[in-house]
Amino acid sequence: MEHIEIAVVGGGQSGQAAARALRARGLTPVVLEASDRPAGSWPRYHDGLTLFSPARHSAPAELPFDGNPDRYPGRDEVVAHLLRGAELLDAGIRLRTRVREIRSRGGGFEVITAEGGRLTARAVVTASGSFGNPHRPALPGPGPFTGTLLHAAEYREPSPFAGRRVVILGLGNSAVQIAAELAGVARVTLAGRGRIRWTPQRPLGRDLHHWLTVTGLDSAPVGRLLRTPPRQPVIDDGRYRAALRAGGVDARPVFTAVEGTRVTWPGGTVEEVDTILLATGYRPDLGYLAPLGVLDGRGAPRHRGGLSTVRPGLAHLGLEWQRSLSSNTLRGVGRDARHVARALERFLRRG
Repeated sequence: MEHIEIAVVGGGQSGQAAARALRARGLTPVVLEASDRPAGSWPRYHDGLTLFSPARHSAPAELPFDGNPDRYPGRDEVVAHLLRGAELLDAGIRLRTRVREIRSRGGGFEVITAEGGRLTARAVVTASGSFGNPHRPALPGPGPFTGTLLHAAEYREPSPFAGRRVVILGLGNSAVQIAAELAGVARVTLAGRGRIRWTPQRPLGRDLHHWLTVTGLDSAPVGRLLRTPPRQPVIDDGRYRAALRAGGVDARPVFTAVEGTRVTWPGGTVEEVDTILLATGYRPDLGYLAPLGVLDGRGAPRHRGGLSTVRPGLAHLGLEWQRSLSSNTLRGVGRDARHVARALERFLRRG
């Protein structure tokens, strides 16, 4: 059986940040990436995805985006950026290596891959993100919905929905971005609890992320104080609201019942709907940790600042509000990576 020092599960933005931080402390990580290229979930996001932060505020200082720092990079630019980062990474990356489960073995861990491979590690960093575990809430009955039901993770581009009646469940950034794309080809409603919370993209003439940075709000380690992460507002420079108005997109409270292809709205109106698209976010994709007993009833890790409170030598990266507002972003995950790398170095030196 192969023996390694640290296994990093995932080769996307969080896995690469982990590997850089660990190597900077003289440790030897091996990155295990399930797909055929080290870009995490980014290649699978929808075609029109654009970052809500400009290039200068969308990547760590040690690996900035090329080109105009004030532009807003798209999905393919992010993929190219991560592939370039992987080439510069001084760590071993093993592609097509999906981790099936991790178990305790002696004072360390046994990592078992989907192909049946086994290796032991003294420490583990989970950096596999959440894209593989889309949150699919149950629709109100009597159901089932017999039209097209899909999650935003499965949405690519608007043409398959031309002429259809589409209801998007969710009022966040992804829901609004997809609705703006669909508005030109379909009849769209955004359904959610409460109202869309808009925030300007460039308050006082500077991008919002400039102000988050200079005030320290972007990196303030307040995650441990939050029982429930706050809902993020929809960042807009006016174009999304204009696209929704031009396309006749409306926002309504969540429907009260679904049956066949009919949805019932509050007040009793019944309407035929072709597609319900769930823009309902994701949950940590950490089922492979189940044998360790380190997850709570929702499948989320028990941790403090990314360090397991159950199993020494286990750390996590890329969790929403792990330590700060930017914990699960390209720009912010490096700070968390350095935090857990310091702790893992202390753990390994003691052992």
